[in-house]
Amino acid sequence: MASAGAEVVQVVRGRRDRPDAATFVGSGKVDEIKRALHEQRSVIVVFDQALSATQVRNLERELSEGNSAIRVFDRTDVILDIFAQRARSHEGKLQVELARLEHLSTRLVRGWTHLERQRGSLGKTGGPGEKQIELDRRMIGEQVKKLKQRLRKVDRVHATQRAARTRSGVFRVALVGYTNAGKSTLFNRLTRAEAYVADKLFATLDTTTRRVFLGEGAEIALSDTVGFIRDLPHLLVAAFRATLQEAVQADLLLHVVDRADPQREERIEAVNSVLDEIGADGVPQLIVYNQIDRVPEVQPEAVRDSYGKILNIKVSAMTGAGVDELRSVLAELARDAALRSAA
Repeated sequence: MASAGAEVVQVVRGRRDRPDAATFVGSGKVDEIKRALHEQRSVIVVFDQALSATQVRNLERELSEGNSAIRVFDRTDVILDIFAQRARSHEGKLQVELARLEHLSTRLVRGWTHLERQRGSLGKTGGPGEKQIELDRRMIGEQVKKLKQRLRKVDRVHATQRAARTRSGVFRVALVGYTNAGKSTLFNRLTRAEAYVADKLFATLDTTTRRVFLGEGAEIALSDTVGFIRDLPHLLVAAFRATLQEAVQADLLLHVVDRADPQREERIEAVNSVLDEIGADGVPQLIVYNQIDRVPEVQPEAVRDSYGKILNIKVSAMTGAGVDELRSVLAELARDAALRSAA
């Protein structure tokens, strides 16, 4: 929530065998949330789950009784808000707007108390017109169509650029990983670039690609991509599919993992789930355990199996420890790939 610019004043937890169809949580939990709102003098409730439009409407109605108007947001709302704040490029803004409109189209039921009113035709004897919600849905649909057309044009430009890199024979490497794992910091270390870095979720939404010369004739094209998160909403995966093509088309994925994160194994699975969804599950991966400066007992090193195959590498993008070793590993992999293509 801090990444979205909001302050959490109280957390209400609950567990159910299955979500309540009307309010997601039971009536007792609704009363508990209502008391917390009153005590904290808050007017916003955020659910760390995806809610249906009906559940949002019902919760707002139930929680607003005796209080000022309460707004209810779900997990997708928060992620979209963060994405909107982070998008910088023209493409990123288009992708966020597309996702926002597609999400909004599922929320038209909220707040519409006049849905039975219909707009008739101009003639007095004309037939029934469209309901207001139908007009709004059609308007959103037209905007979505225009955005998709504009994104297809952008995607064609990126496809041309990727094809040029393929023809050049440059080894393509994409940084992937859970959001805030340190991908952009590592990208800057490897490329000596100045990509935007911040200790926030989804600090990078726009793919950046740079050529990196590794010495002894080795060269790679390194791409920094959007960070992943558990249960990433499907509409966001779809909207950012063009951007994520850098991962699909890569020769190697550097899967950056925060070594100091106690939930790192679950987050590795979350990233692999998204990679599977976008069709990048078949791309070779190298795990890069980052932020070892926060884990004193872990030393920078490249771990290999008994045949010399590299299994993972431990680095600190912040201090630079182990980054030279990573550059050597990438050079080795790039030269091996060049030899295979020449054979």
